[in-house]
Amino acid sequence: MSGSTQTFEYARGGAGLGQTPPGPLDPSVARAPRDADDPLHGEHMQLNMGPQHPATHGVLRLKLELDGETMLKIEPEVGYLHRGKEKTCESLGWAKFFPHTDRLDYVQPLMNNVGYALALEQLAGIQVPERGQVIRVLLMELSRIAAHLIYLGTSAIDQGAVTMFFNTFKVREDIYTILDAYTGHRMNNTYVRIGGVFADVDPGVEALVRDFLARMPAEIDGFEALLSGNRIWFDRNRNVGVLSKEQALAWSLTGPNLRGSGVEFDLRKAQPYCGYEQYDFEIPIGTLGDCYDRYLVRIEEMRQSARIATQALERLSSSHGGEFLAEDRRYVLPPKDKVHTSMEELIFQFKIVTDLRLPAGEAYHAIESSKGELGFYVVSDGSSKPLRCHIRAPGLMNVQAIPPLAEGRLLSDMVALIGSLDFVMGEVDR
Repeated sequence: MSGSTQTFEYARGGAGLGQTPPGPLDPSVARAPRDADDPLHGEHMQLNMGPQHPATHGVLRLKLELDGETMLKIEPEVGYLHRGKEKTCESLGWAKFFPHTDRLDYVQPLMNNVGYALALEQLAGIQVPERGQVIRVLLMELSRIAAHLIYLGTSAIDQGAVTMFFNTFKVREDIYTILDAYTGHRMNNTYVRIGGVFADVDPGVEALVRDFLARMPAEIDGFEALLSGNRIWFDRNRNVGVLSKEQALAWSLTGPNLRGSGVEFDLRKAQPYCGYEQYDFEIPIGTLGDCYDRYLVRIEEMRQSARIATQALERLSSSHGGEFLAEDRRYVLPPKDKVHTSMEELIFQFKIVTDLRLPAGEAYHAIESSKGELGFYVVSDGSSKPLRCHIRAPGLMNVQAIPPLAEGRLLSDMVALIGSLDFVMGEVDR
């Protein structure tokens, strides 16, 4: 993958802004527990952070043992959402589970749709038309930008940078406008189907996407102008939550958290899907593996996503009229206009909606989501309901990395740690 990787150093400033982060002060370092002879030594405090806490990014409970302000022991406790999505899939059936994938990582619903669809298509041996794949790529990269904007805005406001929150959500609102124009919904779109997508992209939506992508590089430069060289942001994240390559791999981390530790691994390059091998983009990686590196990686990933989306848009413009949905009436819903005029197509739709059966066997397919490797493992016995559905949620792996990163650090570092790992509890408590 020579020429496809970007490595970030701390000397790097905002892209094209001529900035450099401020020189280091004495960094916040891990504190050792006080000796018993220390006059300030006292009893350890047991403290709950969550499950209702704005900085835990969902219903997460962290049981902390503190010596003063130093965290000695951290125990994450999940399960407060009681979602049961995997069993829901096994009871609802193949097609009816699609809307539930929206509710996993609910800041990137279309990306979840694609991951599930790819697993079913692998099981059934369905080939998605090229135009359908291009539309999926476009939707996934817009979703990646939207998800990273959530990370950037919420992590910044948790650490006091209120302006960043409003700036990132203003840009995210533009993505909502695009998705609303294309799917009719701002969130939980459920617009991906087995065999492709529900509808083609019309010229009006193309114009909205083109305008958004033209403005996106300047917006990202503005984010960096506010944060990358900011004294407070730099000191709150530099040398905090350092995760080595070995630790990242041992804790099964993927996505930006793994790449922030210097591991060049991205499923879009390593195991291409939806035609990603035809797109030109780079993999940003960090050098130290701290919160600041993970921030830089996500900033650059937004630039690369805009770059990929621009290429996908050009492919759409040059291939008007192509098929966006496979024509396999055993598994693929027929277009609505045909259902309204053809009895045969109406029968096909009835059979697929009420009694879709996939071939017996098993399949696993993963995508590079904004949080890391999102995989769906499905087992079929040939009936209309999965024998087993398991979701490999990257957010769960990110949560389990909290204790080794937080142990020995000050309580005030916890907010930066949680934000930099970037998880959504709807996915963790699936």
